[in-house]
Amino acid sequence: MSFTESIARKRDGLELAESEIASFVRGASSAELPVEQLAAMLMAICIRGMTERESADLTREMLNSGDQWNLAEDIPEAVDKHSTGGVGDTVSLIFAPLMASVGVPVAMMAGRGLGHSQGTLDKLESIPGFKVSWDRKGMLSLIDSCGAAIVAQTEEIAPADRVLYALRDVTGTVPSLPLIVASIMSKKLALGAGTLILDVKCGRGAFRKNIEDAKSLALALRSVARRSGVRCQALITEMDQPLGPFLGNAVEVREALEVLSGRGSLRLRDLSLRLAEESLVLAGRDRGESAETLHNALNSGKALKKWEEIVRAHGGDPDPDLLPKPEEIIEVRAAADGFLRSIDGESLGWSTVEIGAGRRRQDEPIDDAAGLEVCARLGDSIVRGQTVARILVGRRKVDLEALKLKVEKAFEIGKEEMSPPPLVYGPPEDLD
Repeated sequence: MSFTESIARKRDGLELAESEIASFVRGASSAELPVEQLAAMLMAICIRGMTERESADLTREMLNSGDQWNLAEDIPEAVDKHSTGGVGDTVSLIFAPLMASVGVPVAMMAGRGLGHSQGTLDKLESIPGFKVSWDRKGMLSLIDSCGAAIVAQTEEIAPADRVLYALRDVTGTVPSLPLIVASIMSKKLALGAGTLILDVKCGRGAFRKNIEDAKSLALALRSVARRSGVRCQALITEMDQPLGPFLGNAVEVREALEVLSGRGSLRLRDLSLRLAEESLVLAGRDRGESAETLHNALNSGKALKKWEEIVRAHGGDPDPDLLPKPEEIIEVRAAADGFLRSIDGESLGWSTVEIGAGRRRQDEPIDDAAGLEVCARLGDSIVRGQTVARILVGRRKVDLEALKLKVEKAFEIGKEEMSPPPLVYGPPEDLD
């Protein structure tokens, strides 16, 4: 059977055979299949979905397409953390030094921007000299020297995912459940940390827009991890508005530093602490004692000191004054009085991509100085003319008037008060 026939079968809603999925993955990792056929299959999967068996086959084939590091063999206590993607999500930059500062090693294989969300690697690379390309030996060395390693996927780890991940970013196929599960878990299982905490985003700024879809993703990811012998918990968290006040790269690094300094966004602080607490509980520690230990690490400056150690170990300069700065700041003001009833986080994410903090095509460079600042929150009382956002303009040429209008429209102001949703909904079993 030709691969064109396989695309047509999935287009028509038929179940792919294990051999067809293997051909898809093999063709991506070896470049035997042309980009247009890979993109067509991604779109067919995104629209038609996959059965549980197909999804399991896809994850296994992607995992087995490359090397497997099995870090738990050398560092059994190492913790990995993953977010399913949103906007203003700076947690990984806080989580790693926070955990390392209380003596728990962190091993993360992070990603770049995907769709409307900004990527951890892109944020870290806005730090002068910060190196994200390390092999297994290098990762172990980083953990030994500073307690944490945040690295890029190597060419040898799940090479099919590396190709398909980049294609998904520019083909509108990011939200597909089987593609998300296979992409995340092929990398996580290849890295092989013994403990994994999953932050599954839910809301307008996430790839899963409602609780049921987020629950399905959380259960699928956690099931794959636990069946593979990984200690794993998933929390479903709110993304009906940007998590932190900044969207971008250098600006999110600065906000992480604010939180690590005991200031900054309370939402970022609270979620980082909760995910870290769940990680310690997974490792067998008492919940109350864990929460106290983590709060002390933030408040005492231990976590900030650990951040500086981590940045230096990765080759970077931790001086925040060296981070890129925007060339111009444009105020976006409210068009009416009332209460902020909704924020279109996805639209703000795409605006951030457009201004320069993300890629509109695979080969487009990122502008580390560009981004957005969100100045109002769900439920806030708003006065006409009040600043609700700021556009942080870098070097990329864009239509600023059109962008300003798009950002303004992302903030819906109504006459009635509303209560914002909880920051953490909980693990999926709490939502039955």
